[in-house]
Amino acid sequence: MKIIAVIPARYASTRFPAKLMQDLGGKTVILRTYEAAVNTGLFQDVFVVTDSILIYDEIINNGGKAIMSVKEHESGSDRIAEAVENLDVDIVVNVQGDEPFINKEPLAKVVEVFRNDFEKKVDLASLMFEITDQDEINNPNNVKVVTDQNGFALYFSRSVIPYPRETNVGVRYMKHIGIYAFRKEALLAFYHLPMKSLEASEKLEQLRYLEFGKRIKMVETTHVGIGIDTPEDLEKARKML
Repeated sequence: MKIIAVIPARYASTRFPAKLMQDLGGKTVILRTYEAAVNTGLFQDVFVVTDSILIYDEIINNGGKAIMSVKEHESGSDRIAEAVENLDVDIVVNVQGDEPFINKEPLAKVVEVFRNDFEKKVDLASLMFEITDQDEINNPNNVKVVTDQNGFALYFSRSVIPYPRETNVGVRYMKHIGIYAFRKEALLAFYHLPMKSLEASEKLEQLRYLEFGKRIKMVETTHVGIGIDTPEDLEKARKML
């Protein structure tokens, strides 16, 4: 089974333009993320896929592997699908480009899902962790997920799910972490399927998979990644480094 990591890397960012090319202790954010993914030792190959010649050159000139996007894309899945369409791979892991402090453990967990999926019932694997703070639960920027008894996703939403009409029934609220591992076939199917109403309404690409019957296995973790979404996040990252 050939497993690779792909890091989608857009240059433009609404909240923090050019964040991936910012300096983080003498190296750019995207280069540190790339090197961290390689250093996990989990992948036979690691690629950055980007729409920016600056990011492409940054990776190539530092001995890494990068792929230029040919088309404009609505989502990270679309960008990754274009990049891997003609690659001989089985499993593709999406690593976030703005998380330079990659932790090996949660990535290993999503990879392990496929190593143990002998009947090939899993199309995607992803991560979630429990949140208990009410403000966190109510925050629409935190995507929540509910699963069935076997850990397969039933629905993702920016709303509070499940709705707490009864509060003393032991419900746990799980926040979705946007790290995915895909079977290549599921990823390419996504690439050629239209956006439907649920995805369009919530602006959550994972709903396209559910709307078309794909099975997403959720894995619980206690590790929360450190993303760089704002200049303040970058300053925190510099101090941490």
